[in-house]
Amino acid sequence: MARIFDVIEYANEMTDEIVHRFPDDTTVGDYRIGSNVIVRDGQTAVFFRDGQALDMFGPGRHVIATANIPKLIDFIGKAFNDRTPFPCEVYFVSMKEFANRKWGTPQPIIVRNPGMGLGVALLQGFGTYSFQVKDPQQFIIQIVGKQAAFKIDEIEERLRTILLSKLQDTLGEWAAKYAVPEMIGKTIELGGYVRSIGEEDFNAVGLTLKSFYVGNLKPSEKSAEELRAMGMLDMATYTQLQAADAMRDAASNPSGGAGLTAGIGAGMGIGNLMGQALQGGMQSGQPQKPSGGAPSGGMPDVMTPAEAAGFLRVSEEDVMAAINDGSLKAKKLGNAYRISKESVDEFLKS
Repeated sequence: MARIFDVIEYANEMTDEIVHRFPDDTTVGDYRIGSNVIVRDGQTAVFFRDGQALDMFGPGRHVIATANIPKLIDFIGKAFNDRTPFPCEVYFVSMKEFANRKWGTPQPIIVRNPGMGLGVALLQGFGTYSFQVKDPQQFIIQIVGKQAAFKIDEIEERLRTILLSKLQDTLGEWAAKYAVPEMIGKTIELGGYVRSIGEEDFNAVGLTLKSFYVGNLKPSEKSAEELRAMGMLDMATYTQLQAADAMRDAASNPSGGAGLTAGIGAGMGIGNLMGQALQGGMQSGQPQKPSGGAPSGGMPDVMTPAEAAGFLRVSEEDVMAAINDGSLKAKKLGNAYRISKESVDEFLKS
């Protein structure tokens, strides 16, 4: 029996698809006058002919009209190598809300933190967002193009990049008004603000940003070594943080045991703790017992780098690095260095 009409529908739930085109192969459609388009709830159908978007259909049954007249098109098609001279396609677009999409900060966001520690903080966060197609025709023209199917993961990285850029800008602006602990306590306001400023970018491609939630925002768990590798700490500050750790650990654990500064976000009280530890040690007049070659009665007047490292509870390599960058003064005798007690005191005060 000769083909007269077509019934065009896409019964798929479109759980991970945003757009699906008919025909879904490399051919073009030659749908005839009187063909039916069935659009399900949660879908919109966009009708293209000759490469142009002509109409959109909501849920229901629709009869389309093209230049492809039954019988006549079969005759005309012979002149076009059996291809229809009036190509058309139907794009089914999911109009449901794509919810609970995940976002997170792959790298910590640096914000100013004046008056606390090092003056900066590294923040990390994660949460969810949701979006929906607002203008199907615009979305197809600007994003989908001629693809037969377009899935969420093809645009999700772009959307997350938009959101993270807005989040970073917002945290930078808010740092001028709020301290880091205050910003961490304003996750609802932060999420609403990011959603409002991100909406324009979503609208530009035919989408709408339905929600943006900050599930958690906290200081980054970066150690002193990682911060130094990121260029956030100079050698002098890095050495001071290690010295502060050593004094703190010695005060809380008489048996010794020094660790590295870890996990409180590059400034959330590290500097205050360091200052208190250094000030407390100097005021008490009771130097901690060194772990290296310094005499048990206290710091000697002249020390080798190894002895100074023992007193500061850092590695000898760190002491040499401080000497090389000029933050710790030392006298070179031949191939050896000697460090005075006054130089170490001055270094700890800097």
